[in-house]
Amino acid sequence: MYYTDHTVLYLDGKFVKAKDATTDLFNQTMHYGYGTFEGIRAYQTINGVKIFKSHEHYERLKRSCALVGIPFNYTAEELTQISYQVLEKNNLKDAYIRPLVYCHPNMTLSAPTGVSLMITAWEWGKYLGDQLVKVCISSYQRPNPKSVKVEAKVTGHYVNSILATTEAKQRGFDEALMLDMNGFVAEGPGANFFFEKDGVLYTPPVGNILPGITRQTVLEICKEMDMPVEEKHFRPEELFEADSAFFCGTAAEVIGIESIEGQVFSKPWKNSMGAVVQEAYKCIVLDKSYSYVIV
Repeated sequence: MYYTDHTVLYLDGKFVKAKDATTDLFNQTMHYGYGTFEGIRAYQTINGVKIFKSHEHYERLKRSCALVGIPFNYTAEELTQISYQVLEKNNLKDAYIRPLVYCHPNMTLSAPTGVSLMITAWEWGKYLGDQLVKVCISSYQRPNPKSVKVEAKVTGHYVNSILATTEAKQRGFDEALMLDMNGFVAEGPGANFFFEKDGVLYTPPVGNILPGITRQTVLEICKEMDMPVEEKHFRPEELFEADSAFFCGTAAEVIGIESIEGQVFSKPWKNSMGAVVQEAYKCIVLDKSYSYVIV
């Protein structure tokens, strides 16, 4: 699914066949989850193949490394150029790009002295699909920001996400919605969350969430289109009075939510503010104007 015999990836300064790429089984990332990564999308736009917000993603990758003490010396510009080469070598246009910074062998609980960089890409549809999703409130909380760097995209943090999504699917839902340690709504396992009420969009503030790049793009869309949006803390009970809701993230893009804990939102998705944002986001990533989109 992610590679074939012909797939080429970047690994530590070289382009190699994915099937021939190897790593040391004693690397610190594999044993302790001590590594960082990004999820980035490229699109076939009207102006050619473009990686959406590549600079922002790679600056976050560098910041994630710095926050957890992983040495990493590439520039965002170098990483962007490598990513375009990976796309070209694999003849990919609409693709998901995965950079991974993983640590060299080290069985101690101390910062690494060296790391490796892998960048690969593959064709991948929207992570949560194209249909409205059914969501449950997870029993798993997001990590306390005093225990980990929640604003860093660290590999080990996603054990929390896997547990939440697995629980949701076992309960018959498509995805989970997670709370923070204070009982406020935080985010999905792999996406940020917005809900609509009385003509205003609400989203949790930064602090206890991963500040997503797609989330920031949604905020920019709202500002450009004069759509009211507020960042605030809110309890899950408030969602049962909401008009609509959606997740957003690079892998998921913008996807509407049908219901939470079986309660369907009152406003049809096609009439929601989220649907407007969804259409505008689609236009942006494809280099199209969204001035015709009317709130």
